[in-house]
Amino acid sequence: MSAANTAQQKEAFARKLTDVLNYGALNLAMGLGYRTRLFDVMDTMEKPASAEEIAEHAALDARYVKEWLGVMVCGGVVILYPGDDGEDRFRLPPEHADLITRRAGIANLGVYTQEIPLLTRCAMDEVLEGFRTGQGVGYDNYPRFQQFMGQLADAKHREVLVETFLPSVDNGAIVRQMETGIRVCDLGCAEGVALMLMAEAFPRSTFVGIDIAEEALYQARVAAADKALTNITFINQDAAVLDETSDLAGTFDYITAFDAIHDQTQPLAALRGVHALLKPGGIFSMVDIAAGSRLADNREHPMGAFLYTVSLMHCMPVGLVDGGTGLGMMWGREKALSLLQAAGFDAVEVRDIPQDAFNLHFCCRK
Repeated sequence: MSAANTAQQKEAFARKLTDVLNYGALNLAMGLGYRTRLFDVMDTMEKPASAEEIAEHAALDARYVKEWLGVMVCGGVVILYPGDDGEDRFRLPPEHADLITRRAGIANLGVYTQEIPLLTRCAMDEVLEGFRTGQGVGYDNYPRFQQFMGQLADAKHREVLVETFLPSVDNGAIVRQMETGIRVCDLGCAEGVALMLMAEAFPRSTFVGIDIAEEALYQARVAAADKALTNITFINQDAAVLDETSDLAGTFDYITAFDAIHDQTQPLAALRGVHALLKPGGIFSMVDIAAGSRLADNREHPMGAFLYTVSLMHCMPVGLVDGGTGLGMMWGREKALSLLQAAGFDAVEVRDIPQDAFNLHFCCRK
């Protein structure tokens, strides 16, 4: 390689590093803007406003808001209107708000700006230690992240679960069965968002949530009681021990797992447990990341670096606890199909999910 080419590559990488630093900082500041609802407030303002006016509408401190607006302007998120009176005014364009405010619904990407800062706060030191020891990081380190994921699931499931996703399962047969009355389990239910939505929509069916995080289950039980849902229960149990000897074996018509299997310490044992819990002819909906199993397959993934980072900071470490496999979020379609087959599922259909570009639906019949 010539000296000129080397210099060009070095210059290009320097520009990339500058982008990394700028966008990393922008992500942090956008996460703050999302949590403080500044984006939502600015979205309601019909004309450019001063930092003081924005702060007043948001019930926040004007000096902090002014500094935050500096990040948003330099990052191209907010438009600056320098005033003839010497006062700067700011506007969030509607086309930007369409993607970063709570009203955006399933198109909301702004909510994800919280994820990396939150994971850094939860587990930075523990993950650094894991680089040296190879040890995993327990769920107890992630209560704030679990709350965030619960909120994320709440927003996503409320928009698509009952109205869009469930009608797509088995050509609508699952919905018809749930209307009549069947037994349904959600594995890795966390705070029970999906289960409670289903329990409300299908009162003739009974629902069981299984998770290893007791604090999340406590929140789920409280929420279910507040809603007066009598057709739902929650069980604290490791999915890896849901085998043929379980009292629940062969008792469920339908089982779901939403982005849960890749976090398991023993994913194959968990999938075998799912197979054991299903009645003959029962269906398992595994919703998990849309990716390939080889790194080379994911190089062009539009959010590959982001997803691998989330996996590095959470999914892989929790999967390494107690000598676990540490599957990671980016385990991919091929490995998923291999494990499902090894677990006993020989009839698996892989489908895209309406309004969800992040995941695939692995629809499995026992």
